[in-house]
Amino acid sequence: MSGAASAEGLRIRGATLEVERLVKAFGGTRVVDDVSFRIESGAFLTLLGPSGSGKTTTLRMIGGFEEPTAGEIRVGGRPITRVPAHKRGIGVVFQQYALFPHLSVFDNVAYPLEMRRRSRAEIRSRVDAALGLVRLSGFESRYSRQLSGGQQQRVALARAIVFEPPVLLMDEPLGALDKRLREAMQVEIRHLQQQLGITTVSVTHDQVEALVMSDLIAVLDRGVLQQLGPPLQVYRRPANQFVADFIGESNLLEGSVAAADGGAVFTTAKGLAVALAEGPSAGSPRHMVVRPESVRLGAGAEGAGNRYRAEVLEVLYVGDLVKYRIVLESGDELLAKTLAPAVGRQWAAGQRVDVGWDPADGLTVDA
Repeated sequence: MSGAASAEGLRIRGATLEVERLVKAFGGTRVVDDVSFRIESGAFLTLLGPSGSGKTTTLRMIGGFEEPTAGEIRVGGRPITRVPAHKRGIGVVFQQYALFPHLSVFDNVAYPLEMRRRSRAEIRSRVDAALGLVRLSGFESRYSRQLSGGQQQRVALARAIVFEPPVLLMDEPLGALDKRLREAMQVEIRHLQQQLGITTVSVTHDQVEALVMSDLIAVLDRGVLQQLGPPLQVYRRPANQFVADFIGESNLLEGSVAAADGGAVFTTAKGLAVALAEGPSAGSPRHMVVRPESVRLGAGAEGAGNRYRAEVLEVLYVGDLVKYRIVLESGDELLAKTLAPAVGRQWAAGQRVDVGWDPADGLTVDA
């Protein structure tokens, strides 16, 4: 199944992308180890992980720039594993954009169409449409040295979509931009991708970027797919300790869990008993995950299913948020995160405070 989208003169027909048991080994070491996933037509998948996790190698195998040791890749049901990169018809935005410095913006974007021997009239029409989509109309005669980083990124994106590929690959596309511009481009690229309906795979190590832009996130570590799911699921229901620790901030407490009426009780290594809304089999060694924004302080802790006394150890002011490092009477330390209050109304180091969270906000994961 595939869907079509038309935007300002470009007509892109997104396709399903299937990666089945993909392996890449270098000298006997598997840098990508039995990775499988499927993306529906028009969806946005982010490959997320630390350096050395195998995300870029996976992307390069999809694009045809690396040959898999084993596994299959299909676009729209068509096997492409043995098809050369230039015949796959996949759009690519490289990490450093790879613009030709001696060519104008127009000629950079036109290059894929010229390689496909399209007519001058069609090239003009499609380049105009692509530059209009990325808000660079009027920049046709400029060169890359005359453009800002964000504008160069837009040129690279226009060049990647101008020949109407069914799949778009992006390798750390925003890595060279400053924080403010990167955040703006996250939303801009996401809107453009939805408008075009192009199936997209992006690589990043930035968790916020993955959460903002994706329909699906594939978390990799040491070549192994740790979890695949929508952003909210990956954040709120991490599959294991690595995912919980890598995406966002987490309180991870070591201990064991035992069944209880209607749920479970997690007991930390320091003896703190915590009620859970759900839990695995009794006695299993686990880590409990509580996100800092779920930990409530002071009056906010009233009515919480888990409520304790604590001392504030440290206060970290980060603009719109305040982070509190606290220690419970059991000796367990937690991080709490709240919206920044009015000046002079936040808790201070050394103060005693009630702390609490709901049983549904705690989750046990494999250690």
